[in-house]
Amino acid sequence: MWQTLKQIARVGRISEPAPADSANATRGDAAPLGDELARLLGRALAVRVVDSGSCNGCELEINALGNPYYNLEGLGVHFVASPRHADLLLVSGPVSRHMEQALRRTWEAMPEPRLLVAVGDCARDGGVFGCSYACRGGVAGLLPVDVYVAGCPPTPRDLLAAMLQAVRARR
Repeated sequence: MWQTLKQIARVGRISEPAPADSANATRGDAAPLGDELARLLGRALAVRVVDSGSCNGCELEINALGNPYYNLEGLGVHFVASPRHADLLLVSGPVSRHMEQALRRTWEAMPEPRLLVAVGDCARDGGVFGCSYACRGGVAGLLPVDVYVAGCPPTPRDLLAAMLQAVRARR
């Protein structure tokens, strides 16, 4: 252990510092989001996430929303396990045939008014998976989509903006 501490003291910091402008860019944009959500909804936003057959790239970006940098929970947006508690449904990936019925049941279990955000190019039109014997294509072929988030995968900042856009459209 002493060898490691000596090496750390001798070498110093080897990672490069974060750019000065990016440190506050997302946090500065995210704080008004929480204020606006509270004003529009009067309460927290409950989000249910469904992976309907994606490559998990979009899920990594959705999970990034929960880290301390984006602090989604601090903004009043919470991920929920049950669709019965959800206000907004985030769907990633094309709708695979084996997930079609589960996605429809999830949507039907959500209370009104409900919102749907299609995350990524695959959820928009099937993306690289397209439409085949195993895949129905985009989410809009099955459910009414309120907002599409472009990208493969979209950035967490784009996801935040899409959630706010969906909430604004319903109010």
